[in-house]
Amino acid sequence: MSGTRAKPPDPRRTGRPAADGRPTAVPDGPRTAARRAVVIAVHTAATALACWSLGRTLWAGLDRPGIALAFGVLIAVGELASCAPATGPGRAPEDRTAAPLGAAGALAYALLGEAGGRPTTHGVPQTVAVVLAAALIGVVPQVARGRGTAPDRLARRVLTTGFAATCFQPLYNTGTLGSWVANGPAYPFFLIGLLALTTLCDAVLAATLAHARTGWPYCPLLRDELRALPGIGTAVCATGVVIALATAVAGLWALPVFCLPLLLTQFAFGRFAAVRGTYRQTIASLARATEIAGYTPHGHARRVAALSRAVGRELGLTEPDLDVLEYAALMHDIGQLSLLDPVPDGATAPLPPAEQRRIALLGGAVVRQTGVPAEVAMIVERQADPYPDQPVTARIVRTVNAYDDLAGGAGGPGGRLRALERLRLATAQDHEPRVVEALARVLGRGGREV
Repeated sequence: MSGTRAKPPDPRRTGRPAADGRPTAVPDGPRTAARRAVVIAVHTAATALACWSLGRTLWAGLDRPGIALAFGVLIAVGELASCAPATGPGRAPEDRTAAPLGAAGALAYALLGEAGGRPTTHGVPQTVAVVLAAALIGVVPQVARGRGTAPDRLARRVLTTGFAATCFQPLYNTGTLGSWVANGPAYPFFLIGLLALTTLCDAVLAATLAHARTGWPYCPLLRDELRALPGIGTAVCATGVVIALATAVAGLWALPVFCLPLLLTQFAFGRFAAVRGTYRQTIASLARATEIAGYTPHGHARRVAALSRAVGRELGLTEPDLDVLEYAALMHDIGQLSLLDPVPDGATAPLPPAEQRRIALLGGAVVRQTGVPAEVAMIVERQADPYPDQPVTARIVRTVNAYDDLAGGAGGPGGRLRALERLRLATAQDHEPRVVEALARVLGRGGREV
């Protein structure tokens, strides 16, 4: 080892905060440009398909306008009743199940070969054009209220509908499909398989767009999308198949009959999303008890929760794990209410290990009384354990909590940079290096999850 001083790392390469103490949002250069190119490519493909479909439809005219209008109204109603949350891409499962009725209607129209015993022959261009027009009518009010991510959702809807229609309409209209599976028991299974492939493509596309928008790891995003498919995804596929088959026999009267169950399910998902939001607000309000009592600085729990979720996302945790992590980060200091006198700035690190352990156990006992999952209480209880013995969620809360304590007490220019450097120096004993580096990358993007 020579005695020369190591050159300080470049903050632009390490993703550390800027010298003024504020997290920087400097792009990753080629990686950011590549992700932006992915979004542009997807939107360009969707726009090209939409323009071609609209042009062909306007030139040739509508085939069976009444059927096109009926399915268009169904899709628009499904979009208008959307329960999309006001979040960014990939933020929560509710965004994937925002408009199941609209998705089922679009897929049913793409797989419609007959209506009331008469062939429709509307083809791929008209399918995409009707779905796009109806989706635009339903999405506009959502955009006006600032809900959902309309461009990405529309691009996905156009591309997946076009994929399903391309796989079905030419085969059906030319009679090739009839020669393969005829109109027997194999036909519904063919439709189910085609819809399953379509939803799988949509999941891949959704994960790709979310990764391109946020830079989050791709595999956990895709895993979250796939986990959502067996639930509402199955209902959408089944309803799409049933609508297509029933319309072929009974005509348009099948639409209201077979759409009502999925519409009720959509409203139930909206209620569930509202309950989840209220639940999260209740936990956040309980976590503020330490701030109101003067034990922790104002906004500490909220900052630790937001930054912990971002670090967990960076490390590839799934949505359920991220929810548990967020709840534990909000309530990690609740045990300090047992102290007779608040510790300075709410930082328990200078306390003896036995006292830290006692506070953590009391905090876990309080958390268990709130009705949150047991994993949340376990994370709170193990904050005082050595980091090699902790689960990754507890390591994240431990490191982010230490960072917020250090950054809050290190005022002036470079305070956050010094706090991050102190965490790096403590990686051999108190913090996992992988978590510290993930925190550095998040701070380099501005310290936000989205």
